[in-house]
Amino acid sequence: MRKPTLLILAAGMASRYGSMKQIDGFGPNGETIIDYSIHDAIKAGFGKISFIIREEFLDSFKSIFEPKLKGKIETDYIFQTFDLKKYGIEKDIERAKPWGTGHAILESKNQIHEPFCVINADDYYGYEAFKNMVEFLTTEAGPNKYSIVGYKIGNTLSENGSVSRGVCQTNAEGNMTEINERTKVYPKDGIIVYENEDGSTHQLDASTPVSMNFWGFTPEVFEVTEKLFLDFVKVNENNPKAEFFIPLIADYLIKNDVATFKVIPTDAKWFGVTYKEDKNIVQENINNLVKNGTYPSQLW
Repeated sequence: MRKPTLLILAAGMASRYGSMKQIDGFGPNGETIIDYSIHDAIKAGFGKISFIIREEFLDSFKSIFEPKLKGKIETDYIFQTFDLKKYGIEKDIERAKPWGTGHAILESKNQIHEPFCVINADDYYGYEAFKNMVEFLTTEAGPNKYSIVGYKIGNTLSENGSVSRGVCQTNAEGNMTEINERTKVYPKDGIIVYENEDGSTHQLDASTPVSMNFWGFTPEVFEVTEKLFLDFVKVNENNPKAEFFIPLIADYLIKNDVATFKVIPTDAKWFGVTYKEDKNIVQENINNLVKNGTYPSQLW
C-alpha cells in the first residue's frame, strides 16, 4: 500500500493577516509553519507533500521548499484556479478569491491517487495529529470511512480577536454527526462563547471538539465533491463571496449515510496566524518547542 499524501492548502491570500503568511518565517532560522508540519509529516510516515497554491506562487514555494525537501520526501504542486471549464461550466464567473477549501480538494483529483490528509498552511498542529492520521489512513480509511482531527476548542483560540471554528457533534462511536460553523468564537469572562449574527452569545465547553481543517480522505471523495461543487456553483454564480468549504462535503456525506467521519481526539495546543498580531505569539511558541527539544534549532 502506498504511503498517504499530505495536501497543504496554501492558495488563500490571507486578507486579515495582511501578507502572504504561508511563507512567512517564524522559526529561529526563518522556518515557516509549513516547515514544522512537513517535518512532523515525514516523521509520521507520509510519502508525499502536495501543495495546493495559486500558480503565481509557484516560484516562491519552490525556492523555499525544494532545497530543504530534496531527497527527504516527494513534492507535488497543484494549482487552484478560477477555470470552471474543466468541470463543464462554460460561464465566466468573476471572483476575487478562489472557491474555497472544498474546491481546493477537487482541484487535486488528477494528482492524488492514494489516501490523503488535508491541512491548512498557516496552522501548527503538532506531531501527535500527523501520527494518528497516518495510522487511520493506513489501517482504517476506506471509500466510506473518513476522519477529522478534533482539537479542544480551548486549545485553539487567538489572543488577538475572535476566530471561526467548526464545532463537531459526535455519537457514542466517536463519529461526527454534524459540524456547525461558528464564525465569532472568543473568550469572555473566563468562559468560551460564540456570538450569533443577532449579537446573542452562547457558551462552549473548553473541551468541545472543533475542526482545524485536518481531514483524512480516500480518492473516492473526489466524485461526490465534484457533484456538490457543480450544484454549489449553480446556486452561487452571482455571489462572488460564496465559498465551497470542506464541511459542506462532510455534512452531505454524513446526512446521506454515504460515509462516516471518525473524530480523532488530540490534546495538542493549536496555534496559528489568523491576525498579524499573532506572529509574536507563534514565534514564542516555536521557540519554546525548540527549547524543550520537540524540534532541533536547525530543522533541516
